Amino acid sequence: MLAVWAVASATLALLAWVLPDFRIESPDGGSPTQIAVTAAIGAGAFGVLSALVWPLIVRALLLVPALVLGALVFFLNGSLLLIAFRVTPGGPGGVGMATAVVIAAVMSASSSAASTALAVRDDAAYGRRLARLAGRRAQHAGELPPPDGPGTVFLQLDGVGHDVLREALTRRPPTMPTVADWYRDSHRLVEWRTDWSSQTGASQLAILHGSNHDVPAFRWYEKETGQVMVCNRPSSAAELERRAVARTGSPGLLADDGASRGNLFTGGAEQSALVMSVAVRAGTFSRSRSGYFAYFSDPAHAVRTAWSFSAEVCREVAESTAARLRRDRPRVKRGGLYPMLRAFATVVERDVAVAAVIGDMLAGRRVVYADLVAYDEVAHHSGPHSRDARRVLARLDRSVRLIADAARYAPRGYRFVLLSDHGQSAGETFEGAYGLTLRELVRTGCGLADGTAAGAQGRGRGRRPGRGRGSGRRPRGGAEARAAARSALRRPERGRGAEEAECEGPPSEPVVLASGNLGLVSFPDIEGRATLEEISRRSPELLPTLTAHPGIGFVLVRGPHGPLVLGRDGGEHEPATGRVRQPDPLAPFGPGAAAAVLRADAFPHTADLMVNSAVDPATGAVHAFEEQAGSHGGLGGPQSRPFLLHPAELAVGEEPLVGAEALHGLFRGWLARATPDRPAVAADRTVPGRLPGPVAEPVADPVAESVADAGSDLGTDSCAEPDAPDSVPLGESSTAG
Repeated sequence: MLAVWAVASATLALLAWVLPDFRIESPDGGSPTQIAVTAAIGAGAFGVLSALVWPLIVRALLLVPALVLGALVFFLNGSLLLIAFRVTPGGPGGVGMATAVVIAAVMSASSSAASTALAVRDDAAYGRRLARLAGRRAQHAGELPPPDGPGTVFLQLDGVGHDVLREALTRRPPTMPTVADWYRDSHRLVEWRTDWSSQTGASQLAILHGSNHDVPAFRWYEKETGQVMVCNRPSSAAELERRAVARTGSPGLLADDGASRGNLFTGGAEQSALVMSVAVRAGTFSRSRSGYFAYFSDPAHAVRTAWSFSAEVCREVAESTAARLRRDRPRVKRGGLYPMLRAFATVVERDVAVAAVIGDMLAGRRVVYADLVAYDEVAHHSGPHSRDARRVLARLDRSVRLIADAARYAPRGYRFVLLSDHGQSAGETFEGAYGLTLRELVRTGCGLADGTAAGAQGRGRGRRPGRGRGSGRRPRGGAEARAAARSALRRPERGRGAEEAECEGPPSEPVVLASGNLGLVSFPDIEGRATLEEISRRSPELLPTLTAHPGIGFVLVRGPHGPLVLGRDGGEHEPATGRVRQPDPLAPFGPGAAAAVLRADAFPHTADLMVNSAVDPATGAVHAFEEQAGSHGGLGGPQSRPFLLHPAELAVGEEPLVGAEALHGLFRGWLARATPDRPAVAADRTVPGRLPGPVAEPVADPVAESVADAGSDLGTDSCAEPDAPDSVPLGESSTAG
C-alpha cells in the first residue's frame, strides 16, 4: 500500500510539471519538500475517497445503462479528485474538470500497474487472479451439467526419485511443506519400478496410452528408415503416440473429458496445450503453442513470468560459478545458452502449465495430466541431491499449492495424485571418469579409431573431461528444455542435434547413440538384429573391449539361444533361460534387471548392442554417456525408482508396481470408480505378443477457441482486485484423441 501510495504521489507531482494548467504549490511558492508532501496528501486523499466512496457509487448506479456508465466513470473519478484537492492543505485550486479527469485516469492507471508489479511474487494474489479470470469463461459457456463425480489431477514431477521425495518430505523443516502435509494427513507414498528405459518418453507413453512397446531408449536408430527416433522430437512423439494407439486400440487415459498439459503425448485428450506430439499436426501455430500465446497475452502473467525468468537466469549463473569455485564433482558445463534454457524449463513451462491446469479445474474437467519438468532439468546439470535441485523442489511445492488452492473455486471436487516418471542417478560422466566417449570406445573395438582413444582407456581419470579426441561427439546438455523451447519458437527439427550426424558415416561404421547411462550401437549394413556371431566375425575385438572396460556394466546382444548379457571376467546371463555364468553381470542392478532386459530384447528396434554403464552398488552412482551430472535412461541406482503419492482412499494393492504400463491400468481403475455411471471409453485391448485388429485413425475436432479470443477477453488488472470476473487464458486447443 505504501509503495502504491508513493507511485501515485510521484505521478501527481509529474503531472503538475507536465500539464500547463495544473500546479502543486503552497501559497508562498513552496519548496520541493513541501510540494512532495502536498502531492502525497492529495494522492492519499484520492485513494481513500476511491476506496470508501466508489462501492457506494457503483451500487447506486447499477441501473444506469452501460454506455452512459462508461462515460460517467471518468466524470465521477475526476469529481473525487477535485474533492481530494479541496481537503488537501495547500492543495491546488482552480483545476478544471477536464484536467481533473485526465489526472484521475493517469493516477489510477499508474497505481494499478504498480499494484500488479508488486503482486507478481505473491502466490496468494496470483492464485486469486487466476481463479477470478476464469469466471467470465464459465459464464460465457452457459449452464454446465452438474459434475458426475470427483475429478482427478495428475501432477508429474519429472525426474523426482522416490528417495529424493521422501527426504524432501521428512527433513525438518520439510523442503516441500505442502506435499509434506499431504503425506502426513491424506496421501500415501509408494515406490514403483520403471522399465529398462527409465526416461520420460517410455514412462509417459505407457502411463497415458497403455503401452511403451518398442521404445528401447530416449533415442534410437531404425534401420528400415535410416532415421533416429528421439522421444521429445515432435515428429517422433507423434509417431510413437500413433503406434501406441494402434497397439492398444484405445485413445488413451485422458480421452473422456481430459486435458493434457506440458506432456510429450496427448493421452487422447481433446484439450491439449504444450504437448509435443501435436506440434506437427495441421494448425501447428494454434495448437502446439496456444498455451504460451494465450498465457502471455495477459500483461500481468507476462510481468510475473518475465521477472521470475530473469531471476532464474541470474540464479543459474551464480550457482554454476559457485559450483566451479567449490570444485564440485561431478560437474558438467553450464555455460552458453543453458541459463536461458534452464529458466525456460523451470519458469516459463511451469507457469504456463500451472495456469492451464487451474483453468481446467475451473472448467470442471474430469481428468488433467500435467508434467512439471523443472527438477529434472536442473538435476541433470547440478546433480539430483544438490542444493540447487532442492531449491527447485521448494518452488515446485509452491506450484502444487497454487493448484490445490484453486480447487476451492472449481465446480467439482478434485483428487490430487503426484507421481514421477523416473528418478535420477548421480555420477561422473563416462568421459569425465575415463577420458573417452562411448563412441570412441566402440570405434576402438571396431578398429576404426586411432591409438589416442585406445590409450585413453588405460589412462583412466588422467585426462580432463570434455577433451576426448577422435571423431566422438558429445551430446549437448539441456536436450529436453532445448526441444521444448524450439517447439515453442516453432523452429524446424532438422539439423538440431548430433543424432543425424551419427548416421552420416559409411554404412559399414556403427551408429552410436546415448540415452543417459544407456548406449545403443547399431550396424546399418546388417539387416535386422545383428547376432553375436555376426558381430564377432565382423569386429572380433569389439565385445571384449566393451565388457573389459571398468565403466561398462553389461552388454546385451542376440546370442545363439536368445538374449545374452555379457559382463566382465567372462560373466554371462541368459534372461530367457535363467542360465548364469558367474560373476553375474546383472547382479549389481537388482532382482528386476533380468526381466527388464528380457522385455526390451523383444522390441523390434532394440539396438544390435545395448550397453549399460557400470553402477556402484553402495551409492547407486552411474556413468552417463551424455554430459549430465544426474542421468536416467538405463539401469542402475535411483533412476529406476520413481514415486507415486496418492490419496489414501485410492487403493493400490499389495503387488509391487513394475513398469509404467502398470500405472496406466491402476489409473484407469481409479477414474472408472470415480464415475461408475459414466459411459466407458473403449478400454485397451492389447494381447501380449499380438497386435489388435485395424483401428480407425482418430479424427481431429475443430479448434475449441482461437488465440485471439483468448487474448481479447483479458481486460486490465485492478489494484483493488475486485470480485468481478475476467477471462482465463487457458490456451486450450482441441486435438485428436
